[in-house]
Amino acid sequence: MQGRTQPRQPFWASVLRLPLFLLLIGVFSAAMLVPAVYGGIVRDLVAARAFLYAGLLGLVTFALIGLAHAGRDPRHGTLGPLLSLMSAFTILPVILAVPFYEGLRTTTFLNAYVEMVSAITTTGATMFDNPDRLNGTLHLWRSIVGWLGGLMMWVAASAILAPLNLGGFEVTARAEPGRSASRDIGMTAPEVRERLAKVSAVLIPIYAGLTMLLWVLLAAGGDAGLVALCHAMAILATSGISPVGGLGGGGSGMAGEAVMLLFMLFALSRLTFSTDTTTAESGGLVQDPEFRIGVAVVIAVPVFLFLRHFLGAFDVAAESDVADAARALWGSAFTVLSFLTTTGFASANWVDAQAWSGLETPGLLLMGLALIGGGVATTAGGVKLLRVFALYRNGVREMERLVHPSSVSSAGPRARRLQKDGAFIAWIFFMLFALTLALITILLTLTGVAFDTALVLAVSGLSTTGPLLGVATDAPIALIELNNAAKAIFTAAMVLGRLETLAIIALFTPDLWRG
Repeated sequence: MQGRTQPRQPFWASVLRLPLFLLLIGVFSAAMLVPAVYGGIVRDLVAARAFLYAGLLGLVTFALIGLAHAGRDPRHGTLGPLLSLMSAFTILPVILAVPFYEGLRTTTFLNAYVEMVSAITTTGATMFDNPDRLNGTLHLWRSIVGWLGGLMMWVAASAILAPLNLGGFEVTARAEPGRSASRDIGMTAPEVRERLAKVSAVLIPIYAGLTMLLWVLLAAGGDAGLVALCHAMAILATSGISPVGGLGGGGSGMAGEAVMLLFMLFALSRLTFSTDTTTAESGGLVQDPEFRIGVAVVIAVPVFLFLRHFLGAFDVAAESDVADAARALWGSAFTVLSFLTTTGFASANWVDAQAWSGLETPGLLLMGLALIGGGVATTAGGVKLLRVFALYRNGVREMERLVHPSSVSSAGPRARRLQKDGAFIAWIFFMLFALTLALITILLTLTGVAFDTALVLAVSGLSTTGPLLGVATDAPIALIELNNAAKAIFTAAMVLGRLETLAIIALFTPDLWRG
């Protein structure tokens, strides 16, 4: 009788033993039941059936494959979880596009696929400029995919990217990108499962709770229930997905924007919601360089725009009304923070600011803000504020050495967050980002896209800021009018921007797979 009985593992422990990509299929398949229920409530039966059937099929497939993998640990190298994350941005959207395509029935599957890649990477660029073309069920699905994509990056930042010193952590780590700082911290299957369980248990309640709170506040401010929910999910995920074409179509007004601004601060630094990574070793939020730089940009740029607008209004002899000036300043502040966090929501007063001044604010400024991006290990894209801080500190130090060549650095506690070669690694990433931007722009122009349009498309994809397509140029860029080659290149740009170039290079490094 000895050895016949073995302790049964809990259900969740058995589920976590499954491959990461299979877990994601199960999660997103279960999420399809939400728009299925909503479609049934609002009597949108065509879309409801599409999501119900796709969700049940996905869950059945998940269960069958899960049974086949029962009792077996997934075998993969050090970068196996990173490969699963890349598959989530490239292969998983094929599954997500099926109910969207069947529910809409008036578009191609390629358009549906690009729409889902845009949502799961939290880019928020849409193929359908007219929001009325999509019903509430499809808008809800886009928002859910974007919200889950943001949550996936929240969890992956601590459980996958941080141990591999990628995603911005390479600036603070003491090991090469793609490698662990210590031999004791690896990426074996049990360690990955343990980290995923711990990080998920901490972050999922925070993420869901903040979304629910913002949803209630926006609904109380005057937004319709669906609009408030979609905007709340878009703010937390920095996806910029809206069922009404932006904040101007909502009903919460400036009060709703004020609440959104507070919640967008979570994308400036991970310390605003968690201390589960090594980035917490900087003396708290007040001393956090990312948060300080972000706040400085949000204050300085709107003041500059306000003064520019004020001088423009004075030159054209416009009426200098205090209320108009206040709305212009608010519209600038909200829009600057929105694009800095790569959310991409333009304030309803952003147009008023331009009309009050009589001047057009160039879209190049918003593109620059999106390229800077938000904090490391947040849902924001872009170069990231920590890398900008590393380059800034290095520049200041080099100027000090010009005056005092033998001086010793006394950067203070904030600079201890950076490793010795942090600025060098940040510069490498910046150059890779610039080269990728140039390459994507060139490839888009080769497909027949105009250069200015190609540049905006490249910046929008690599910074995961889809709403740039509607505000960065004189006329909005219609993705649906691009040819298939241009759509494919833009899709690749969104994946590169979300996963980052260093992670892609690590995936193609044979030595790291053997590590």
